[in-house]
Amino acid sequence: MNTRPTIFAVSSGAGRAGIAVVRLSGPAAHLAIELLAGKLPPVRLATYRTFHSISGEVLIDQGLVFWFAGPQSVTGEDVAEFHVHGSPAVVGLLLSELGLIPGLKLAQAGEFSKRAFENGKMDLVEVEGLADLLAAESEPQRRLAIRQFSGEASAVYQEWRAQLLDILAYVEASIDFADEADVAAEAIEKIKPRLIVLVASLQEAMDKSLRASAVRRGLRIVIAGPPNVGKSSLLNGLVGRKAAIVSEIAGTTRDVIEAPILIAGLPVSLSDTAGLRSHADDPIEREGMARSLSEVESADILVWVLARDVAEMALPLRKPDLVVMNKCDLQDEESIQGRNETLDLVVVEVSARDGTGMQSLRQQLESMVLQHSSCATDAVMVRERHRTAVSESIRYLNDAHKHDGHELELVAEDVRKAMTSLASITGRVNVEEFLGRIFQEFCVGK
Repeated sequence: MNTRPTIFAVSSGAGRAGIAVVRLSGPAAHLAIELLAGKLPPVRLATYRTFHSISGEVLIDQGLVFWFAGPQSVTGEDVAEFHVHGSPAVVGLLLSELGLIPGLKLAQAGEFSKRAFENGKMDLVEVEGLADLLAAESEPQRRLAIRQFSGEASAVYQEWRAQLLDILAYVEASIDFADEADVAAEAIEKIKPRLIVLVASLQEAMDKSLRASAVRRGLRIVIAGPPNVGKSSLLNGLVGRKAAIVSEIAGTTRDVIEAPILIAGLPVSLSDTAGLRSHADDPIEREGMARSLSEVESADILVWVLARDVAEMALPLRKPDLVVMNKCDLQDEESIQGRNETLDLVVVEVSARDGTGMQSLRQQLESMVLQHSSCATDAVMVRERHRTAVSESIRYLNDAHKHDGHELELVAEDVRKAMTSLASITGRVNVEEFLGRIFQEFCVGK
């Protein structure tokens, strides 16, 4: 007998709406329908019903009820849905009545998806893709999330894992005949080219992953540079409001100031940082500079700001994505020309004070943001745990490649570890699949 509690929750948005959906999953889902809406409706068929309280004395609402018998449901369990009018009063009364039914409990965050994973309806990548899809605010974020949620990314991981299964099965079979002449050497010679190709595929996916991660969370544009070059004024001009304090006093900004902004229709976090210079006596300023350096290193797009009336020309250790020469309203043409040649970078000249060049700056930023997003939506890896697992797989496969024909057992162990790392991404580890591959393809005379 299945004693697992049946969970229920509002699956539609919170607040007042035309329709609200209350979903249940578990062995008592049918009981909830029978107590509140009468006999079970046909499977997967919208049925119009009147909903009453368990006592039958209170009319709750009129609406639709759906019945999905497990395992042919989104969670793999029996699932019921009540579609009612979306007023808080109706939904609240319905939830209260459901809470009175034995075996039912209010679902925790993500519990429906967790049951779908436990019952093999979704893997971990698809679960994470669903979470990202629900949180998507832009078209690139939606495209990236739907690739994870629909199983496209999982199929790539499964293909890599299938290749490792073949390699491992071949190595394991060769170990059984390692005493025969040249068997071990031939096995190593055969698998090493396959390891090289697979590592190249994994590394290519890793190279795309950082941009995909940036699109998923929202790009971070960091404005940095020496003190008093107008970084805060530039931030205010880009966001269209006074997000940062502007002062003629150098070092006014002591901490990182972040402001959300849409660029090319994509959500972006724009950060103003404390001015960077070679030496500072003030401990607070030194802490601000340390935070600025951290922001510079982690920026998806680094905008380095200089100014005509500031002598400081030092660039950060990291090459900026864009250099902005502020205060172009000051007349100093010879100085500017010399600085451009020194920087050997494309410089956008602006005046944050009167707005000159700001449109050109916005266009440059739009182009960079679009370039980041367009290169990322076909990525397989979007989360740090994905990159960590793939990085481990690459390391194990490189180790396997170093072994010779006398170390087939070590090769097998490294390949097995690489396969386990990849399997951890989707959360599906199937020992029987490996054994089946061994017995089907490599057992001799059986």
